[in-house]
Amino acid sequence: MLQVKNLTMVNKTDGRVMLEDFNLTVNDGEKAALIGEEGNGKSTLLKWIYDPSLVSSYMEISGERSCAAKIGWLPQMLQKEDEEKSVYEFMCEEDGFLAGGSLLNDLLLETGLSYDLIYSEQKMKTLSGGEKVKVELCRILLGQPGVLLLDEPSNDLDLSTLKWLEGMIHKASQAVLFISHDEVLLSHCAEKIVHIELLHRKAKSRYTVVRMGYDDYLKNRSRLFEKQAQVAQGERREKKIRDEKLSRIYSSVAYDLHNVSRQDPHTGYLLKKKMRAVKSMAKRNAKADENMTEMPESEEAISFFFPEEIRFPEGKRVLTAVYKKIETPDGRVLSRNVSLNISGPRKVCIIGPNGCGKTTLLRQIAGDLLARQDIHAACMPQNYMESLPEMTPVQFLSDGTREGDTRAGNLLGAMRYTSDEMTHSLHELSSGQMAKVLFLKMNLEKADVLLLDEPTRNFSPLSAPVIRHVIQSYGGCVIAVSHDRMFIKECFDVIYQLNEAGLEKVEAADVL
Repeated sequence: MLQVKNLTMVNKTDGRVMLEDFNLTVNDGEKAALIGEEGNGKSTLLKWIYDPSLVSSYMEISGERSCAAKIGWLPQMLQKEDEEKSVYEFMCEEDGFLAGGSLLNDLLLETGLSYDLIYSEQKMKTLSGGEKVKVELCRILLGQPGVLLLDEPSNDLDLSTLKWLEGMIHKASQAVLFISHDEVLLSHCAEKIVHIELLHRKAKSRYTVVRMGYDDYLKNRSRLFEKQAQVAQGERREKKIRDEKLSRIYSSVAYDLHNVSRQDPHTGYLLKKKMRAVKSMAKRNAKADENMTEMPESEEAISFFFPEEIRFPEGKRVLTAVYKKIETPDGRVLSRNVSLNISGPRKVCIIGPNGCGKTTLLRQIAGDLLARQDIHAACMPQNYMESLPEMTPVQFLSDGTREGDTRAGNLLGAMRYTSDEMTHSLHELSSGQMAKVLFLKMNLEKADVLLLDEPTRNFSPLSAPVIRHVIQSYGGCVIAVSHDRMFIKECFDVIYQLNEAGLEKVEAADVL
């Protein structure tokens, strides 16, 4: 069992309260999903539960946690100290790996990892995104922890491994607390919802803990908000009628008092008494107003769209190419004779097992298209650091002029950045906030061809539908790699599966 008591987290940089007096219990066998917008402190909470020293440099913490069992933590990204380790060295740090046995065999079979890979000298940093997650999950599960803390476990996993992950979470006897932006995973696995929100432009923290599934939580929340809004609006209508009536009475009594004859002291006395009653009523009304039902508050979704003038001509060639082989930097051939013929404003998605070469293929496509003068291509890599320098979001998006700074600030504001966040280094932001900046950069460049590697994996369930709508309505061409089931289903005209023999066209219904 995992318990968190009276936890308060305050950001040392800007003094914002991320969580206040937070309490949570996750019992053995219970699956709790931690949801909320990008930058709301979800990953920080998991890090603190695992090891408070991981957040002490940037977060002021008070409160306590209680957990007698061994904790297994899957970070959102591979830790820097692990990048240069070989896969074998990385696995050897868990005693359960050295013991071997049936558990190791089962995990390799279920995740699709091979003995050749986990005993290899290949550097961890050279693995595909999905392979890294699989290796990390295997090492964690071999340790047989009593509590699982999983930060975006579905990120970069191929479709078959996603189904295994869902089954693993379902069957887990441990207490499981996981962060996810995958709406399908949340729907299938969550039994308890922990919702962290930052309201009033991220100045006020709020959290909700309920024992129910994700879909039920959304429906219940919407129903409660609607009911609360109806009650609040009704009370405000009554207040308006009451205040107008009181105002009329006050004005009438005040007029009569002003005009009463001094020769009629009795009438004057009665009017003064009536005025005292009116003022007393006003005080009672004011006190009642303090207890009025508040209008429901929730975080606002991001606001984002590409310029309407972006319209890639129907029939114009985007890409006609045959890549004889897709290989890793160390010369391993992943696929051969990969043929692509794309024209017009098509939206093409490439899927396939982890490690099959999707990201490598997209990089080769980017190499061809970014050099073209007749189109304007822009790329969003899987590793955001490849495109984000050590500067602030405003500096990255601005052309250096005052007007450019203002335009960048307005765009960031629409993406729900606070003024303080706009002045942080890009490298200090959450992965979701980095993703927003990259989308804004492509917007400012007015790119008519987008090359996207897992673009939705760090967007919250509130932001992800906005991004899907943006891609649906985008007038240019999109070539993407994704494992996001909702994204694939809603946004793409053509789906290709990459394998050793090249690209094979598939129907969405056959793979999702």
